[in-house]
Amino acid sequence: MSRKMHSANLVDTWSSCFKCPLCGSPVRVDGHASLVCSKHHAFDFSKHGYLNLLTRPVVGKYGKSLFEARHHLITESSLYRPLHKALRDVILKDAPEPASPWMMADLGCGEGSHLQSVLKACGLPQVTGLGLDISKEGITLAAKRYEGSIWLVGDLAGLPLADQSCRVLLNILSPANYKEFTRILKQDGSIVKVVPGPGYLKELRQALHGDNEKRNYSNEHTIDLFCRHFDRLDTIQLNYRQRLSGAELQLLASMTPLAWSADPERLWDYVRQESAWVTVELDILVGKSRRTGRK
Repeated sequence: MSRKMHSANLVDTWSSCFKCPLCGSPVRVDGHASLVCSKHHAFDFSKHGYLNLLTRPVVGKYGKSLFEARHHLITESSLYRPLHKALRDVILKDAPEPASPWMMADLGCGEGSHLQSVLKACGLPQVTGLGLDISKEGITLAAKRYEGSIWLVGDLAGLPLADQSCRVLLNILSPANYKEFTRILKQDGSIVKVVPGPGYLKELRQALHGDNEKRNYSNEHTIDLFCRHFDRLDTIQLNYRQRLSGAELQLLASMTPLAWSADPERLWDYVRQESAWVTVELDILVGKSRRTGRK
């Protein structure tokens, strides 16, 4: 079975969780070729199996080389392994019983490696993963590598998902749209957002930007915004260090916007090291939909 047909079958199984991004109407899969709404708007499956559900042209800053570097660093190094284990523990703690099918969506998924790592760590066969990103390059790579999930090119500002369609929402080191997240989250579902802490990649910040303002970061505003939209049940703080090889440092520099405006000499000095320690400081925010009547 081709990737296109396999993806069409999977989307068909979950078609009630989708809506037309143009008019909001219900959709169905037509002949393993397209997603079609009741008002005849149609979106074709790509040969790799993803759906492009954007309704406007988008020019992104993130290109194929960035997503390739991200994939290799996430899947081949141990840099984010503690994060994936922590996310697994959060999800398994709140997994519904009995084990009926449910959907886990990673919104702003990039090339899909975080979602796939979390799904693998959870080991829940009843869960279908859905990854959405505005970058066609990222979703193309995800669809090529990971056949068991649904991959969408889409906009966080207008998600092509039905109301209360997702049991778990992941938002990992990515922008958010809480109005849309609230709409698509099941009433008893969970949202899990990962935000960088002040010490996240501090060695890289120091090496590339010295004493200027790019060295400093606070996540207080991000956390406050999350708490304004959801009942925060827990905050899990991760703070650890990993030693990366020279090749892994090059991948790190290739995948982070911190390097975009860096002095070329500083960047070269950083990536040519044989190895270096990197700090990962993250806050995992776990929330539920606000209870009725609460502001």
